[in-house]
Amino acid sequence: MSDGVLRAGRRFHIGRVADRKVIVVMTGLSMLNAGITTQQLLDFFAITGIVHYGIAGSTNSSLHVGDVTIPKFWSHTGLWNWQRFGQGPNDPLSLEVNGDFTRKLGFLHFGDNNVPEGSATNLLNNVWYQPEEIFPVTGTPEVRQHAFLVQVDPHFYGLSHQLKDLPLQSCINSTSCLSSKPKIVFDLHGASANVFLDNAAYRSFLSTKFSISLVDMESAAVALVSLQNEVPFIAIRSMSDLAGGSVHSNEAIVFGGLAAQNAVDVVVKFIKLLPK
Repeated sequence: MSDGVLRAGRRFHIGRVADRKVIVVMTGLSMLNAGITTQQLLDFFAITGIVHYGIAGSTNSSLHVGDVTIPKFWSHTGLWNWQRFGQGPNDPLSLEVNGDFTRKLGFLHFGDNNVPEGSATNLLNNVWYQPEEIFPVTGTPEVRQHAFLVQVDPHFYGLSHQLKDLPLQSCINSTSCLSSKPKIVFDLHGASANVFLDNAAYRSFLSTKFSISLVDMESAAVALVSLQNEVPFIAIRSMSDLAGGSVHSNEAIVFGGLAAQNAVDVVVKFIKLLPK
């Protein structure tokens, strides 16, 4: 791997993994950084596909720390229309009439989480989830389309199933091991937002409302930019924590390194499945 090409504040490392030509770049934290980095990668280089990887939080009780996920779908769950107090599900949203916002995806009612239940009116009212506006490269310029559920590349996804029995690391050292043997899991819905989720109530809401199994802060941005540019994309994310669903608050600190290594191991094996 080379020392890299410096472009717009980022270092793009050019080299080979498993004898396949690759360019490796760190996105940095958040949807903004991930989106910008992905677009720069596509603008600066001739890219035939994107493999994104990292760690994530589990919102699915069957996913444990150390497990590696290869989701089929990604969504951005941080784009909201925040409804004014006193209005509800039957009231049009501000700018809904213009087609800027919608009530089709549903909402989070903050009052549902009052303690004790039904104890008081919640002035935060409702937030309505919104699809992203996208402008595909083959579409009509400045004519928007909308996307909430973004599917990964079918060919990449099919190839990835060859890794289902790949063994993963389960111990940090001789005395610190995971409570269950890590596994690779498919057919999931992942979500991203500019939020580090460590809250059991919101974790449960995302799982129940949208059948979301894992959360991070970048993958949906990479997915959306890839969709706009019509470039094949897949994301591989290893569970570093339970997004607030555990009694332990430091699990990401303890097992984050192991989770990251499991993700890297799966990525390298996946790259080996790609044509030279």
